[in-house]
Amino acid sequence: MSSNSIRILAGNSHPALARLIAKRLGTDLANVTVTKYSNQETAVTIGESVRDEDVYIVQSGCGEINDHLMELLIMINACKTASARRITAVLPCFPYARQDKKDKSRAPISAKLVANMLSVAGADHVITMDLHASQIQGFFDCPVDNLYGEPSVLRYIRENVPDWKNAIIVSPDAGGAKRATSIADHLDLDFALIHKERKKANEVSRMVLVGDVKDKVAILVDDMADTCGTLGLAAKTLMDNGASAVYAIVIHGVLSGKALDVINNSMLTRVVVTNTIPHAEKKKKCLKLDTIDVSAVLAEAIRRTHNGESVSYLFGHATI
Repeated sequence: MSSNSIRILAGNSHPALARLIAKRLGTDLANVTVTKYSNQETAVTIGESVRDEDVYIVQSGCGEINDHLMELLIMINACKTASARRITAVLPCFPYARQDKKDKSRAPISAKLVANMLSVAGADHVITMDLHASQIQGFFDCPVDNLYGEPSVLRYIRENVPDWKNAIIVSPDAGGAKRATSIADHLDLDFALIHKERKKANEVSRMVLVGDVKDKVAILVDDMADTCGTLGLAAKTLMDNGASAVYAIVIHGVLSGKALDVINNSMLTRVVVTNTIPHAEKKKKCLKLDTIDVSAVLAEAIRRTHNGESVSYLFGHATI
């Protein structure tokens, strides 16, 4: 008789995080082999029975993002045809999350397409973290748990930012104002906003600071850092306006292109990212990078989902 136990499967996008999650849950990763044929087709072999089991597939949206997405879809479908009781896609960083609306003529809403593909492949449930836009949850017909990195960020600020009571929380754009004000309220700190004007995507032309940062530690908070052009310019703007130091805390550290050079040459004291995306190699090239481990949050969400407990506790509490 099946005990309906937890089975953690890992794709090739972030095996280190999957191992940390499995360790937290006191289990081992299931035996899965993901390979490519010479014509670049993805082949998945699940090396143990998942019949009537509660399956969680950990795959982050990073690196070779299209290959990793295809891996995830094939793994979900393989588990479905192997009679798994429930299949949960654990996406610490949701792929194509920035393409969530039709911002110009003939633009695709790719995040909706990804949601459709996950559902068609056979996902019964999705666990993710800090969606670029929380409306993406509405793209799915199955349950979605959008976990927040905010409790972990609050704990990091209290424990690792010197003189944090003399800090000010800064949003690098108007879109992140809600996130920044929430953190500022929890810490009982002031809030400032940077208005940025873009000439084209990924390139910021001018920045205007709204708020007073003179002689304060400025803490920039954002959900994603890609090329880090925004963070670099924001740090310069803040220092020009009298900030004593500038920290940047970001949930998803994509850090693509010249991001590491930008960070190394910027006025940023430290750039803190979570491990939703692997960056161990990047830390060797950039000593300003620091990590917040969110494996405990994801593991606890998996445990609570498996046991039928409420996940909403995690929205306001950091898991140790």
